[in-house]
Amino acid sequence: MKKILLATLTVVFAMSLFSFIAASDKKPAWDIPAKYKSMQNKKPGDAESIKLGKTLYTKHCKSCHGNGKGDGAKATSLKTEMDDMTTAAYKALPAGTKYYMAFVGRGDMPNFEKKIVDEEERWAIINYLDSL
Repeated sequence: MKKILLATLTVVFAMSLFSFIAASDKKPAWDIPAKYKSMQNKKPGDAESIKLGKTLYTKHCKSCHGNGKGDGAKATSLKTEMDDMTTAAYKALPAGTKYYMAFVGRGDMPNFEKKIVDEEERWAIINYLDSL
């Protein structure tokens, strides 16, 4: 009886441990403040904006994000797995959510609010991402 109880407790403990490990491997959800959720892109995604966005993206983002798939040269050195920004799921995100993720950041994604201060340039990057 003691052996069965010990075996059962061991199995329950192991399952709990594996569940914890599996849960910690998942990407945490972004906590987007309401101010950003309702934000709209007021800059047109025209050819000029997309061209500017591509230039800025190449300078500030490509080393980690690659061609939008999270496969840049620095990507393997990061702890956080990056989303593929070329997918329909990413493109369906609200503009303000993309803005928050790109410029406020979290964890391995640095804050770019002081590096890219011009609103037109910020939205140009979002327009470029939407064009991928």
